[in-house]
Amino acid sequence: MKVYTKTGDDGTTGLFGGARVPKHHIRIESYGTVDELNSYIGLVRHRKIDPKSEAILGEVQDRLFTIGSILASDPSKSNLVVPDLHESDIELLEKEIDRMNEALPEMRSFVLPGGNDTVSFCHIARCVCRRAERLAVLLNEKEPIHPLVVKYLNRLSDYLFVLSRQITKDDKLNEVPWKPRK
Repeated sequence: MKVYTKTGDDGTTGLFGGARVPKHHIRIESYGTVDELNSYIGLVRHRKIDPKSEAILGEVQDRLFTIGSILASDPSKSNLVVPDLHESDIELLEKEIDRMNEALPEMRSFVLPGGNDTVSFCHIARCVCRRAERLAVLLNEKEPIHPLVVKYLNRLSDYLFVLSRQITKDDKLNEVPWKPRK
């Protein structure tokens, strides 16, 4: 299989199902941002983190490919077979958030992103996840998408924030609270 096809040289790209759309189409922006997020998750996953979080992030990467497939599918082709997202995928993130939160100090303010490279990469992934969520919401306003896509991305950004706090704790770093100027 060739990596290049030359079919996008005119500024369009193909969706699963055959339709061609401009490369700046909101659908392309949406799944392209999910792809960017997946790359950042891979960066976090292969840093020095606990094996449980590494495994969860592997699951997350798989779900992000599922979401990318959903978003890259031509909505007019209802007979396409694409992987599916399940409520249990969201429940897994919620359980992990709850598990980590049990051992973390109560938050009393916003925290400044940072601490070390891994924590910073978690925050970058969280921000990209929020952007992916915003784009999916915008796409959904124009062309309805699977309702669990937005819900999953919303919960994933929460998971990434809590993971950043967990890594901060595991690495014996200090969270830096945001103290607004008065």
